[in-house]
This record gives sequence, C-alpha cells and structure tokens, in this order.
Amino acid sequence: MNLFNLSNDVAVVIGATGALGGALADGLAAAGAKVAVLGRNAERGAARVQAIQAQGGQAAFFLADAISRSSLAEAHEQIEKTLGPPTVLVNAAGGNDPKAIATAERPFEQIALEDWHANFDLNLVGGVLLPCQEFGPAMLQRGHGSIINIASVSAHLPLSRVVTYSAAKAAVLNLSQFLAREWAPRGVRVNTITPGFFPAEQNRKLLFNDDGSPTARTKSIWTHTPMGRFGKPEELIGAAVFLASQQASSFVTGTDLRVDGGFLSQTI
Repeated sequence: MNLFNLSNDVAVVIGATGALGGALADGLAAAGAKVAVLGRNAERGAARVQAIQAQGGQAAFFLADAISRSSLAEAHEQIEKTLGPPTVLVNAAGGNDPKAIATAERPFEQIALEDWHANFDLNLVGGVLLPCQEFGPAMLQRGHGSIINIASVSAHLPLSRVVTYSAAKAAVLNLSQFLAREWAPRGVRVNTITPGFFPAEQNRKLLFNDDGSPTARTKSIWTHTPMGRFGKPEELIGAAVFLASQQASSFVTGTDLRVDGGFLSQTI
C-alpha cells in the first residue's frame, strides 16, 4: 500500500498563486492529486497550472477571491464539474499588510482599526473561515475530507512588529482545532501546518535590504533557528502530502505540524 498516493483525490489549494501555496500545489499534484489552483491572479494561476502539467500532473486554474463567499461558491461549482468533488482543501491564502506592522513611527496604539480588520479578513476570514464554510459541508455530506490550514510560528509566540498578523494566525490555530473537534465524527479531518521563516513577497522587505544583504531581523531569525537558515517552499510538501493522505494520516486531526527548522524549540 502506498501511504502517500493521492491519485483518488481532488485538492483545492487556495493561494496557490503564491510561493508557498504554489509549492504545495506542485507537491500534491506530484503525489497524484488533481489540483484546483485558486487565486486572484489569473496570469500566475495559469503559470502554476502549466508548471504542474509540464511535470505530468493534473491541474486547472479557477479565479477566486478567498474573502468573497460568492466567489468561492462559483469556483467550487466549476471545480466539481471540471475535476470532481474536492476531498482536500489547503488554505494557503494570507499575508501581512505593511500598514498593520508596528514600527517606531507607527506604534501599536496607532495602528488603524481598518488595518486590523484587513489583516484579519485576509488571514482568518479568507484564510480559513469562508473556505471552510464553502467546501466543508460537501465533504461532511460525503463523509470524507482533509482540510489543511496554514498557521505561523507567530501564532504560538507573537513576533515583534507583525502584531496583527500574529493575532490573526493565533485565531487560525484556534478555529482549526474547533473544526477538528466538530467535524471528526463526520469524517473530515482538520489540521494546521506551521511554517517557520520562508522568504516570500510579503516579508522580503523585512528580511533583506535593497542590496540583497540580510537585515538585522534576518540575522536574529537565523540565530534563533537551530538549523540556522530559512526554509525552502518545497520543504513544506511532505507535511502537506502526509496530512492530505487518508492512508497516511487517517487518525490525525486537530494537530499542528511544525516545519520551522526548530524555531519554536529554541529558548536560550
């Protein structure tokens, strides 16, 4: 028995037009899943599909906005017709709005309420709540499904500056555990992956200077990470395939799988 064969699965990856979501889409397709690439950027979505198909995988792009229930519902309907009923949902949409970062010039007490709302809409409402409300009921009706939400090391220990992002990701962990408890008796598993530090568009300015050299924040992260480096997007794939596979993780729900190079294990 191949524990990691996803050839009978249809995997919806929301945020697959980004670096981490794209890597997860690639990995699930390589494991045999038919992958629905969801995102707001049609050009990036088409490029991701082409990359998957070039490696012999099956994928299709569906334009969708994760913070719009009607947009998700339309994409869901198209996925059912094109690829079949989704059995795996990966919620990889998210990011950190620079206006919601606490700085010396804009301390915590001056962060605008609308910027708090924007970050929570992106990371919690669009990152977990609405996608689970849209795709979850069909999985529950069929009695089978795996939902994988992307958390963050900042959900466990709030990091300096990214205060709203940390709070939103902490809520992602809490909501995921709630859903795991509620939906386990009906055959749907809900787990989270906590990535460590993976350079992407959303955090590049915090991690690298204009000349490409590491910032003081990057040096601090490397010092605090026992493996002494950033993660690579493809290093998240194994965790996702494991949690997606009913054969490999049939008794795993409500779990947070850390892929952080030991970051959360480091103390002094």
